[in-house]
Amino acid sequence: MFLQIHYLTSYHASLLNRDDAGLAKRIPFGGAPRLRVSSQCQKRHWREWLLKQTDLPRGFRSRHFFSRILKPRLMEAGMDEEQAHELILHLAKGILTAAGEKDALDKETLEMKQPVLFGQPEAEYLLALLKEAAAQQDPKAFLDQKIREGKKNFQALLREAGLKDPAAGFEGALFGRFVTSDVLARVDAPVHVAHAFTTHALQTEVDFFTVVDDLACDEETGAAHANDMELGAGIFYGYVAVDVPLLVSNLTGCEREEWRGQDHSDARRLLERLVQAITQVTPGAKLGATAPYAHAECVLLEAGDAQPRSLANAFLDPVRLSRQQHPIAQSAAAMADYLNRLEGMYGGNGERRFLSSLHPWPREQEPALPLPQAIDGALEAVFGGGA
Repeated sequence: MFLQIHYLTSYHASLLNRDDAGLAKRIPFGGAPRLRVSSQCQKRHWREWLLKQTDLPRGFRSRHFFSRILKPRLMEAGMDEEQAHELILHLAKGILTAAGEKDALDKETLEMKQPVLFGQPEAEYLLALLKEAAAQQDPKAFLDQKIREGKKNFQALLREAGLKDPAAGFEGALFGRFVTSDVLARVDAPVHVAHAFTTHALQTEVDFFTVVDDLACDEETGAAHANDMELGAGIFYGYVAVDVPLLVSNLTGCEREEWRGQDHSDARRLLERLVQAITQVTPGAKLGATAPYAHAECVLLEAGDAQPRSLANAFLDPVRLSRQQHPIAQSAAAMADYLNRLEGMYGGNGERRFLSSLHPWPREQEPALPLPQAIDGALEAVFGGGA
């Protein structure tokens, strides 16, 4: 079962996502360059918004998990700093060491080479483990034994300690976790996010700006500072596909095939919030200079068992903006036309669709609904009437 989210959002002059040269990210598609917003950028902003919207356990994607989460908590609990440092270093090496990764963290700072996602339940478990180790006659031998047990089933150890899933936090349940650790479980991502791109050819301008010195004397003319930045505007098509059974498995710890028999309340609430984030949270930089806030104006939700497929190719031939039709209506019409042609070629696939749009949608099969009603309809189609 998949939930697919297609959306069209128009942004005014802004710099949503920059490359290493400070220019707006772009991609050639269909022979024309387009503005682009990376999936990493979008997920980062959705995640920050979701942190305020859910009471599910969170995660920490950081290089400083051991030094800024575990160590201060141990010292607050009364452990000597030197002992806390030594035990954390021993534990972290045991958890992170994998083939070819002998020095996964700095001995002095406890900083990891790469950010790793740890969930709040995992943090609580590791804290309890370190406290228990400190009370042993040979703390390191005790930790070594626990690490060996963790290699067999770290999730089971968490559950035995009374800590519920999702072990890697709701972020890990949504967006996955890649680790080479022998202990920490790799979490496959059920939420697949495409890079958003403009439905039409690239449109950017270089904005030259100056700064006036408030304390300059009358004879001191000219700007105190001058610079420029690239700004872009356009209608972005975005696409997200959610593997719902995998999401339920990540949240509950069940096998993927057993998702139907689980309590869906957390997954349902999380998906509702995720769609709200996708359609209403801006992936913007330069907030103070561009106020890049916008909502999606056309949202199509699809629920069904068929293989997901993007509608990006509706814009392979870039939309040529016309004065005879609203620019977003042109993009919505291109998306609807492409959907018609796919159905003409492959036939209907049993998908149930729910539309919310400010603009005309040429297909009669999907009447426009208020967004909350469209989300409810899609989630009913995914989970059925029960929670």
